[in-house]
Amino acid sequence: MTLNNSNTFVFDSLENKFKHYLGVVEQMQAYLLQSRPAAVPPIVYQGISQLSSGLPKILKKVEALEDERSGLQALAEIGQYVNSSLELETVLQIVMDTIIHLTNAERGFLMLKDDRGELNIHIARNWEHESIESSDFALSSTVVNRVAEEGQPLLTTNAQEDPRLVGQESIMAYNLRSILCVPLKIKEEVIGVIYTDNRVRSGIFTHKERDLLAAFANQAAFAIANARLFDSVKRTLAEVTALKNLMDNVFASIASGVLTADIQERIMMCNHAAEVILGRTSKDIVGRELDEIIQPLSPFLGSHLKQVMKTDELVVGLEASTTFPERGQVDLSMSLSPLKDVQQTTQGVAIVLEDLTEKKRLEAQRRLFERMVSPAVIDQLDPNSLQLGGRRTEITTLFADIRGFTSYSEQVEPEELVGMLNDYLAVAADAVLKEVGTVDKFLGDAVMAWFNAPIQQPDHTLRAIRSALAIRDAVDKLHENAGPQSQFSFGIGIHVGDAILGLVGTESRVEYTAIGDSVNTAKRIQENAKAGQILLSQAAYERVSHAVEVLPVMPIHAKGKREPVVVYQLVGLK
Repeated sequence: MTLNNSNTFVFDSLENKFKHYLGVVEQMQAYLLQSRPAAVPPIVYQGISQLSSGLPKILKKVEALEDERSGLQALAEIGQYVNSSLELETVLQIVMDTIIHLTNAERGFLMLKDDRGELNIHIARNWEHESIESSDFALSSTVVNRVAEEGQPLLTTNAQEDPRLVGQESIMAYNLRSILCVPLKIKEEVIGVIYTDNRVRSGIFTHKERDLLAAFANQAAFAIANARLFDSVKRTLAEVTALKNLMDNVFASIASGVLTADIQERIMMCNHAAEVILGRTSKDIVGRELDEIIQPLSPFLGSHLKQVMKTDELVVGLEASTTFPERGQVDLSMSLSPLKDVQQTTQGVAIVLEDLTEKKRLEAQRRLFERMVSPAVIDQLDPNSLQLGGRRTEITTLFADIRGFTSYSEQVEPEELVGMLNDYLAVAADAVLKEVGTVDKFLGDAVMAWFNAPIQQPDHTLRAIRSALAIRDAVDKLHENAGPQSQFSFGIGIHVGDAILGLVGTESRVEYTAIGDSVNTAKRIQENAKAGQILLSQAAYERVSHAVEVLPVMPIHAKGKREPVVVYQLVGLK
């Protein structure tokens, strides 16, 4: 049996051979009857006659056997095609074409039940091996529904006269004649039907075609079930793959570092954040021993890992400061949780690493900044709105410089000098911050500060006065515990006026400072103040004259000023 280019089966039949033998015998018999050679014995005549009469009977049996053999061969060939692929659509089209050819059907339909149990046409082919358009789906719904409900084949040689189908509208309307319909069943469950018909000729189908189509239906049903299962597996695999990709993307995008290790503490997975924190690539991490990768953390994690493995309890909020060879000093927060399977059996541990290095650095910077700027001022600043440049505003500027410190620095070791300097500058800075002022900078042994910015302070000049008095009092307390050679005092100058206040520098290095003539004036006043003396400018005194006691002093000739600067020596508050 072979398959030609028209997708139909061609059989090398024994029938032609027996027809050939019968023709030869008939020719021999005719010759003998006409010529009657004397040399031929009568027994030959009898044998030829018996052979001539017996061969037609044998031929009929051969034809029947050949039909059966052809059907079996066709069924075997169809089975090979149906089971050759899980992509069933194309295979079933070829098989349906073959069925139409073998049964002499005009059309063939393969119908399958959907999720609601309704039959829908899955494949429709005609005798020309073409797909049938939906507009030509004219078939007997009565026959289809009956076969689907009863699960038994239905064969009619002439539907117009079949008493089982009398009065059915579809039979009459579509002029249907020969119909053969068989169920598709899986374990006695009907999943669809195969319907074939011929609208022109009656008596096309016999029990032979019914049995052939029923046998094919059994094969097709299992093939369809396998194909559906395969499609389901493919869809599930695609969903699982998509879910895995999503989880991989989520896992990779988690800002915290994540490591997972099995029960033997061998690392199974790590995300990108963990690579950054540990300073190593995933290739260098996965598959290695946990202790080998996080060896610097072993003193902090060792006992906790055993606790998680043993008790299945979470451990959160561990903090450690350690050194990684690839990164140097690192501050981390760590949490550990058990990894469980679907049976809730612990299969390992997950470690979440939070890199606190930058946070700690920023906190240290903030603490340092808070020593220069009042926390109340810091809370008013919006980092998103800060930009290079400044704005004009009125401020009270205070300069305080340690008197005699330069000569003292020539007599002591640098370590002692720095310690002493820090003590004095600290009391000055604390006095400013207590009045919610801003320490602009330390200039060697001097302090520059201002008030009324970045937040408004209606009493900013009075705040500067109180700060200056607090500095003087704090220095007196320092003197109680210091030797005579290390007792110093501040010379302080205070002035009020407009200045440009803002960020000065570049995008990579900025300084929040005040610039202007009023700032320079305050510095010049401070330069003329004696040890322990607090000098106020005329403008500053006028703002606080009701609240302070002063002594008149000679105007000073400040560097860069054309006219003498009128100043007052602050005695105290009223």
